[in-house]
Amino acid sequence: MVQTVELEEFIIAYTSCKKVNEDSDIYSDLDLVGDDFHDFIDAYAKKYEVDISSYLWYFHGDEEGNNFGGLLFKPPYARVQRIPVTPILLAKFANTRKWEIPYPEHHLPKYRYDLLLNRLIAAVLLVVIVAIAASKFS
Repeated sequence: MVQTVELEEFIIAYTSCKKVNEDSDIYSDLDLVGDDFHDFIDAYAKKYEVDISSYLWYFHGDEEGNNFGGLLFKPPYARVQRIPVTPILLAKFANTRKWEIPYPEHHLPKYRYDLLLNRLIAAVLLVVIVAIAASKFS
């Protein structure tokens, strides 16, 4: 049976944090965010053989980088209330080998309009850069 202290040690080794307790929120207390948070969950699931097929990332963390489209259209993690991931929770799932959180009912749009807007901004910037470069070299 996996004990909470074992998860605390795993988190300390993974993050290099000096102090982790059983109710430390890995995202906010330990500042493990973005891709680092998601990589941690993947490493945890692999080490403890936890089925994370029901894991909904946007309830627990955010995304890496700047999301300018998120200024106009909320990304998934801004549409739900965050649920902390703690060593207690991870120990429970390590023992059942399944990620079992009864997520609240929620609705996400069919498309990520924030990401579509980011792509549009990038395309416009690319066209402007090419136009400027073409005018300087012609």
